Amino acid sequence: MTFAAPLEAKSIRFRARSFVAFTLTPEAPLDVWLESLDRWVGNSPGYFAGRPVVLDLNVLKPDVVAIEALVDLLGQRGIRIYAIELDGGAELGAHLPPVLVGAKEATTDGLLQPSRKAGRAEDATAGSDIKAAGDIKAEAGDLKAGELKPAGDAKPSHDAKIAAPDAGTLMIRSPIRSGQLIFHPHGDVIVLGSVASGSEIVATGSIHVYGTLRGRASAGAQGNTAARVFCRRNEAELLSVDGWYCTAEEMDPSVRGKPVQAFLDNGMLRIAPFS
Repeated sequence: MTFAAPLEAKSIRFRARSFVAFTLTPEAPLDVWLESLDRWVGNSPGYFAGRPVVLDLNVLKPDVVAIEALVDLLGQRGIRIYAIELDGGAELGAHLPPVLVGAKEATTDGLLQPSRKAGRAEDATAGSDIKAAGDIKAEAGDLKAGELKPAGDAKPSHDAKIAAPDAGTLMIRSPIRSGQLIFHPHGDVIVLGSVASGSEIVATGSIHVYGTLRGRASAGAQGNTAARVFCRRNEAELLSVDGWYCTAEEMDPSVRGKPVQAFLDNGMLRIAPFS
């Protein structure tokens, strides 16, 4: 008579991970906000495709019925809501995305630890879509710093070379490809190459592009009114300083295809050529 050896039960592992997501913050009146969102997405078709989006409802504070309608409207626009931020512990039901609490501001510390901790201008790799996420407020058309977790577990690629010349400046040695997002919460961003259409740079300081800027550039993202955007050739989809923005359709033809700077002058955004 033979006996089978008992099978050893495998334990189930639970691990915590942080991922980068975008935050959409709707504001009243909602129909105006949706129109602004449509214009913004129209400049970059497919921008949200495959991207995790968190819906921050702490400004709008809608009821459950309105949340259901809003999630459906965003879904019709190809924006998939992965989670909802809403204070007060409201029960939304299993048919809606889960409610998240305790979000933190996204930073690049987890992505640039070797160069930042060492204090040297060393090269580090940057992921194609995982620099950090911005809080997208379509009502104003600007990209602000989000309240999200850093992508500590994201696996980097080997496409863009990044160096940190000092504690406040992020230098990117390679061109930025379509779909890439660079968010730098500690100062200026310098790009030695070009910035492709469909990509985006968000910085609390100024943005310097030594090639052609075809994507979106948002400087002064946390209230720095002295920030500027500089580029050698302006083909930008959007230029923004401290939330004041101008899309490609709104730009004067005289500043397209030329070296320009974008800055605030008496509270208004100006785009001017420079030599």
